[in-house]
Amino acid sequence: MARATSPAGLAVPACRACGGELAPWREVAAGEPADPRRFSLLRCASCGSALTAGEPPDAAAYETGVYAPRPPRALPFVRALQRATVGQPIRMLRRAGMRRGSRVLDAGAGAGRLVEALASAGYAAEGIEPSARSAALAQAAGRAVRPERIEDHRDEGLDAVVLWHVLEHLEEPRAVLEQVLRWLRPGGLLLVGVPNIASAQARIGGAGWLHLDAPRHRVHLTPAGLEELLRQGGLEPVHTHHAVWEHNPAGMWMALLTCTGMAPGLPFHMLKRNARPRPRDLALLAAGVPLAPVAVALELAAAAARQGGTVAAVAARP
Repeated sequence: MARATSPAGLAVPACRACGGELAPWREVAAGEPADPRRFSLLRCASCGSALTAGEPPDAAAYETGVYAPRPPRALPFVRALQRATVGQPIRMLRRAGMRRGSRVLDAGAGAGRLVEALASAGYAAEGIEPSARSAALAQAAGRAVRPERIEDHRDEGLDAVVLWHVLEHLEEPRAVLEQVLRWLRPGGLLLVGVPNIASAQARIGGAGWLHLDAPRHRVHLTPAGLEELLRQGGLEPVHTHHAVWEHNPAGMWMALLTCTGMAPGLPFHMLKRNARPRPRDLALLAAGVPLAPVAVALELAAAAARQGGTVAAVAARP
């Protein structure tokens, strides 16, 4: 990616989405409650996407904190939510024309729940996952996930590839899209899910929005930025979905709670056993339970206005 030069002679990275000029935007706290650091976000004047400044985290950032290998609190509730929402990416691909029996790769498959759902729905599905621990968990559950990085994977003739909440973690997402393009057959589909920095809940949550997750989230895309990124990666956008049930209602609820003064993302970090709430936070959480249906209504309105908290885009190889 080309770099501009600041008046002080320092190299300034260009927007990872469109190549536009970046400028300082805001300071945000680290995504981990135990991490005292703060990070600078630079924002693009052209597409509105943003970049987390500084060096990316090392692999340990994906083995500790919210990624630590321990079951969450309220496990039955979490599993029920996952079962209720895991089918939505499949429906998005079907809507774009993917047929039963298609070869599908989930790149960044985690514990392999989507791979399992795709296989159960009649697709030839497998996954790759850079975390050996997550891949081992998937394999132990009988899911076809291999421990492999996207950069190392070689494939061809795939009918579809899924990058579900992967691009935001990449320092050079366009290079990865160019690699994915080589995996796909002509007319093959790519499904991408990413947080939307231009969403209503991002504005409400401000610097405390859950999906900023610095420094693990390297790029913060707008729908316009994502569309341009896909095009520059050689893909043609087909459709963008703004109602993503896995993340959006809960994200809006936590954004509203942040406005009341609660520690950012506290309910999520409590589920992950990753935070020690203050008595004030617990009181605000209890008082904020009635806001849950309000959050759902607000997020539905935001999706209708194409401002959903996370977006899922389907693109095709020409």
